[in-house]
Amino acid sequence: MAKRNGIAGDLFKITATLPWWVGIALAVAIYVLLQPYAVLETPIQVAPGQINSVVAGQMGRTFAYYGQYILPLLFLSGALASFFKQHKRKNLVRTVGSRKTDDPLHDINWKDFELLVGEVFRMRGFTVVENDSGGTDGGIDLVLKKDGEVFLVQCKQWRAYKVSVNIVLELLGVIVTKGAAGGFVVTSGVFTSEARSFAKGQNIELIDGSMLTAMIEKAHGVTSSKVDPAKKNAPESIPSATTAEPICPQCGNAMIKRVARKGANSGKNFWGCVEFPRCRGIRAIS
Repeated sequence: MAKRNGIAGDLFKITATLPWWVGIALAVAIYVLLQPYAVLETPIQVAPGQINSVVAGQMGRTFAYYGQYILPLLFLSGALASFFKQHKRKNLVRTVGSRKTDDPLHDINWKDFELLVGEVFRMRGFTVVENDSGGTDGGIDLVLKKDGEVFLVQCKQWRAYKVSVNIVLELLGVIVTKGAAGGFVVTSGVFTSEARSFAKGQNIELIDGSMLTAMIEKAHGVTSSKVDPAKKNAPESIPSATTAEPICPQCGNAMIKRVARKGANSGKNFWGCVEFPRCRGIRAIS
């Protein structure tokens, strides 16, 4: 889609961020307001002292004549964009929540990941403003508003490597500059232990792929803790995890699949901390 510039582009962009029914209501209201003025007739005889007012009136009627069609069209276009974006966000949430694929968070592109994250925060009661500028975002992908406070969000759909402390530092700088109440870093992957340690001292919440998936499942009443035959004999001390790469419950590092060599679970796969044997954190595989 070509980039819209000027007043028309701004009207479209603003309308597209509103609920779709608001755009339709604006289109109807503008047409009802402008249509009567657009059909007014221009006076045939004009006194010398009224020429300026007649010219201004004619310009206004010309604007109303074209505006009664152009402005509603812009609002309806924005409403349509809002409707499809809303439908897409909800569909993304359903896809991830129902686990239609083995790795749903990595099966979508980065822009859809931002839409997904925005919808998750809407479910938590935030008002969400998405960054659709297409240019530099100052490190910010979403702006959240709730109870009079503003929070900033960075989204990182990273799979090949962990989100480092530098990303958290970058967000903190923007939070301070913009005077926000706090922020979130959301990733489809995991965070380094340094990033987690630093975030604890700041008003920044880190949400990794496992946490994000759990939030979506909880919002839709889908739980990943349903007991199945493969998990009945698992020790209660081992928390369950999804097939997506989880984080270590003890140190916060990434985990990899390992095979139990002895004990009741000998021969079975499980998640083991990458820092083993220094860290012996484990999770069961669903």
